[in-house]
Amino acid sequence: MKRTLALLFLSFAAGVGGFAAEVRPNILWFVVDDMSANLSSYGEKLIQTPHLDRLAREGTRFSRAFTTAPVCSPCRSGFITGMYQTTIGAHHHRSGRGVERVTLPAGVEPAPALFQRAGYYTCIGSGLPDANRAGKKNAKKRGGGDGIGKTDYNFDWDPAIYHGSDWAGRKPGQPFFMQVQLAGGKLRGGTDASAQALAARAKAELGAATDPEKVVLPPYYPRDPVLLRDWAAYLDAVRFTDKHVGEVIARLEKEGILDQTLVIFVTDHGISHARGKQFLYDEGTHVPFVVRGPGIPRGTVRDDLIELIDLTPISLAAAGIPLPAGMQAKNVFARDYRPREHVFAARDRCDETVERLRSVRSDRFLYIRNFHPQRPALQPNAYKDGKTIVQTLRALHAAGKLDPLAETLLFSPTRPTEELYEWTTDRWQVKNLAGDPAHRATLEAMRSRLDRWIIETKDRGPESDKMYDSDMAVYLGDRNTKGRESITAQNVALMKQWAKEGK
Repeated sequence: MKRTLALLFLSFAAGVGGFAAEVRPNILWFVVDDMSANLSSYGEKLIQTPHLDRLAREGTRFSRAFTTAPVCSPCRSGFITGMYQTTIGAHHHRSGRGVERVTLPAGVEPAPALFQRAGYYTCIGSGLPDANRAGKKNAKKRGGGDGIGKTDYNFDWDPAIYHGSDWAGRKPGQPFFMQVQLAGGKLRGGTDASAQALAARAKAELGAATDPEKVVLPPYYPRDPVLLRDWAAYLDAVRFTDKHVGEVIARLEKEGILDQTLVIFVTDHGISHARGKQFLYDEGTHVPFVVRGPGIPRGTVRDDLIELIDLTPISLAAAGIPLPAGMQAKNVFARDYRPREHVFAARDRCDETVERLRSVRSDRFLYIRNFHPQRPALQPNAYKDGKTIVQTLRALHAAGKLDPLAETLLFSPTRPTEELYEWTTDRWQVKNLAGDPAHRATLEAMRSRLDRWIIETKDRGPESDKMYDSDMAVYLGDRNTKGRESITAQNVALMKQWAKEGK
């Protein structure tokens, strides 16, 4: 028996290292919405996440993993292909949904298609047949039961790349590639009422809710009761996520396949907040990344820089599937892997709001370039402005009740063209060093490195007016904008006006 397990371990390890595996593991991803690395294994003190801590204890935890896009659809378009979203033209949020379409470049395919050709059963759902992505039991909605989980890709794709919503539909002995899609930070909703409702659910299902008064906020957010209740509810959302993960792991154990399964836990980007989601600071881009399974070092913490898109080549290699030529993501467990010196991120149009940000990060510095510096830090956006926390911040700003730091970082009418932060010591990126003569050499080096990346990766840049109009036609008629149509239309008009003014 020991010899058999040793052979299994070696064969799986060979797969992770980039060589053909004799025995192919199952691959299971946990992909969570709108959640930063607020896990106890990452240093969060106010809550406990025992099931995620177990994954970290029994696998490898990456302390410096960053998404390439701090909003759902560009991020997901990137990691499902192992490519930068800016390279494949999928970098504008919810783009290619109208008359004008986005198609993948030749040779680029979604990972499920690659797994299917290799004989894997591909599925995407909640990981629990009797629950949905929000953890609600007996819910036959998207991501639970018969529902297909969240995809949100910004390019044309064939739904047939997924066989179903759960691995239970596979043939006997067939390996599976499963994406468990969870609501994460979205569980708290966007209003103060929904945050309080989640607190009530936490009391009922988890025994207690997180105390808002004990919450520690980033220094640029005021300790307003609405913001404190929201952050406490967010931490409870993390607890519910941990509970859901534990139930899926228990299912794998019950079926006797946990140790035959490569499990990767990630989130698509950071917390949805004023300076988090949609922005390139740590609050929006730093994500948890934990890998457990055959051939993966146990109890290891790696501090090298990695990108979220790396989960695809890690998984393909574990299955013994050759990486497509030109794939930009890296198998960070490969024997010949050389740690990155830099990682990159980009933010472009989100919903109706036109934006263009690019960043490069070294092991010490974060450089951000604003391509629209004449626009305010918090541009109008129907989605974000519909959240009670943002409405509260805007109201406090209008009343002159915010401190100077919050005013500068959140409500400046313009922005610097360049930002430079020593992110390892400046946790929340509040001190811009771009104008400091002592850091001039670093600024120039980071600026040059970003320029090179933009050229080397063929960054597609701004979208055409034709594509914008095509997608806005969908937005203005989309059920998700119900009640916000007039605000969205006003913002679209403002975007066009600012463009004419050269802003």
